[in-house]
Amino acid sequence: MMNPTDISFPHLHLYLHNVPQGINVFGFEIKLYAIAVVLGMFAGGSLAAWIAKREGWSKEIIWDFFYYGVFFGVLGARIYYVIFSWDYYKNDFIQVFNIRQGGLAIYGGVIAAFLTVFIYCRVKKLSGLRLLDTCVPGLILGQAIGRWGNFFNREVFGEYTDNVLAMRLPISAVRTRDISEGLMAHIGEGENFIQVHPTFLYESLWNIGVVVLLVCFGQSKLRRFYGEIALLYMAGYGLGRFWIEGIRTDTLFIPGTTLAVSQVLALVMLVGSIIADVVIRYLMSQGKLKSIDFCPQNPTEN
Repeated sequence: MMNPTDISFPHLHLYLHNVPQGINVFGFEIKLYAIAVVLGMFAGGSLAAWIAKREGWSKEIIWDFFYYGVFFGVLGARIYYVIFSWDYYKNDFIQVFNIRQGGLAIYGGVIAAFLTVFIYCRVKKLSGLRLLDTCVPGLILGQAIGRWGNFFNREVFGEYTDNVLAMRLPISAVRTRDISEGLMAHIGEGENFIQVHPTFLYESLWNIGVVVLLVCFGQSKLRRFYGEIALLYMAGYGLGRFWIEGIRTDTLFIPGTTLAVSQVLALVMLVGSIIADVVIRYLMSQGKLKSIDFCPQNPTEN
């Protein structure tokens, strides 16, 4: 039996007592989900600013864009989640504005952030592809940190598993709609918990690996054009999200189908980015495309 606020990883012999969902500050509860997301944002912004400085670009450009990116990214993430969870919100519309319990879909945030980059750069007369390349390592670092908000919220978990990273959550602490039939079938007599894949942890660790890959690739001689780091981000994140989404219990489906929208988008990102990179490199090698907004001889170019 588990207490309602406990979380455990039985095969790691790790039992966490009284894991809070928030902290009280002057009588107001601040959700740890929100703290994780905000920490991820500023960690990502700091990494992007460091990369900008390393490549001879003003870090002030990053911080000037940062607040636009964050605002529209969060807005896009919420809109995306609500659209694909409309059956839940249509009878209680006021809950659309309640993000204290989670409900931000990263794909919506990424789409909104990418659009914001190009609108911002058009207004400021900057290179949109260069800004993307500078920001995406920070973006996925923010995703890696923000995923821990799902840990505190007891959400974004997968089906039953008995692997070494298996996580146990009290049934009373999770949303009923996230408990699948498969999980129900593995609840033993007298047990008050579910044992699941900690998919938030899988994605966090995967994303950290992608961060390292992007930063190293950005410093290597393999990089050929502005926008290539963004393509690598799409491929790396798409690959990880495709397999992780396949074991989650809270999957959002394309209306009227049994297709997981996140898996479809992940596959499109993965395949599309690989094809785009191969085609661009081929055209450059044939002299049919001299560059894609990339001038390594002038690293301070805006």
